[in-house]
Amino acid sequence: MKENGYRASPSYTLTLRLRLARKPGTLAKALAAIGRLKAAVGAIDMVSAGEGVITRDVTVQVHDEAHGRLLLRELRKLRGIELGPVSDRTFLMHLGGKISVIPRSPLKTRDDLSMAYTPGVARVCLAIAEDRERAWSLTMKKNMVAIVTDGSRVLGLGNIGPEAALPVMEGKAMLFKTFGNVDAFPICLAAKTNEEIIAAVKMLAPGFGGVNLEDIAAPRCFELERRLRAELDIPVFHDDQHGTAIVTLAGLLNAVKLVGKKLAKLKVVVAGAGASGIAVSKMIMDAGVRHLIAFDRAGAIWLGRPEPMNEEKLEFARLSNPDRFQGSLSQALRGADVFIGLSGSRMLEGKDLARMARDPIVFPLSNPDPEIDPEIAWRYARIVATGRSDYPNQINNALAFPGVFRGALDVHARQINEAMNRAASEAIAAQLGPGELHEDQIVPSIFNPNVAPAVAAAVRKAARRSGVARRRDEEGKPVPNSELVGQLS
Repeated sequence: MKENGYRASPSYTLTLRLRLARKPGTLAKALAAIGRLKAAVGAIDMVSAGEGVITRDVTVQVHDEAHGRLLLRELRKLRGIELGPVSDRTFLMHLGGKISVIPRSPLKTRDDLSMAYTPGVARVCLAIAEDRERAWSLTMKKNMVAIVTDGSRVLGLGNIGPEAALPVMEGKAMLFKTFGNVDAFPICLAAKTNEEIIAAVKMLAPGFGGVNLEDIAAPRCFELERRLRAELDIPVFHDDQHGTAIVTLAGLLNAVKLVGKKLAKLKVVVAGAGASGIAVSKMIMDAGVRHLIAFDRAGAIWLGRPEPMNEEKLEFARLSNPDRFQGSLSQALRGADVFIGLSGSRMLEGKDLARMARDPIVFPLSNPDPEIDPEIAWRYARIVATGRSDYPNQINNALAFPGVFRGALDVHARQINEAMNRAASEAIAAQLGPGELHEDQIVPSIFNPNVAPAVAAAVRKAARRSGVARRRDEEGKPVPNSELVGQLS
């Protein structure tokens, strides 16, 4: 609940150690102070009770760091209450990192050791040297993805460098494993140029079944993906582009069902023409949208615009804005059916949405601050989706990439193509049946256990149909150990 500008958030969860005078009402005084500042109280745990003093741990959720500091200042002013150590539960989760490597086979005896390592491992090495395709069945390659970043565009934080990007990449690895049972490992590169990144990824590629490019700034990310897809024979997937596009299209497919409109008849306005903005725009146009106007910092993108445009924007201008609209974002929204924001915070007001067509669909997706306050957007729009977890309809990439890579790895795909991405979108959208689909639920929950398997199955099928699958068995299931039989026969 948001009041007086504050919204309590699980990502800002503090555990406060309070030493309370053993008098009636002391704890109530502390809780009243917390309530006045609109922080949300969670667990209250007894630590110890001594003569004249009771020590308790009180867990609270605050809006942000400034809100937390204000709360601590106010608590320190209270008589009969001593504020002890304060723990930030988000930082505690990250202590020592969030992931580790765990052996799949135990090493308890000499026999175990002789098979896992020397001398037995040499036989497996020679088998792979004889036929390198055996690495897909005899090593971690079959289920291992490299999460590659240079830290140049991390979340909404910008160019913070590879070390500071590592916590995000660790979290990404957790999502891969939790939702897709895909092993993934962060590769944070201290690289300055695209050539350095390309060379590093190509050298690392033999140990991985796929590459997930993450948090790399535009426009360099476009060239990186294009080059690596051409030069590697494993899937290369830029999640900021294609993951966002897959889930956005899934949400749009369900939203238009609710409002009774057709993709081909929509007028769509997109704010943002970076990696995700262009990818989302292209994907929804491929799905059937014909009238789309996108904006960057210089205004509407149109073929012939005098402002400098990179190669990607020039190509995009040929595909979009067929009427060469050159007005403002607010003017473009007049009569628009859909707004999608992938740019920056607070660029729209309610009056802008009031100009839109009947039953507007509004996706302000920038994080953490969307293009318009979602609570204002709800006053004008029929359907609102954001990138945040504290509002309905979160457009969360984790609905896509675990299942996409699961499916691609299952069939040993050489790449992830547009057919596979489209199949993933349709599979996500299909997880909500007619009785489940409503304005507050146009995409399934990330915790829906059916999502990743359904996406993986759709991706496997699309990979086989489009000819990029090495394995042709119908369900993408492991085949018998024919490699081993051949080795011993």
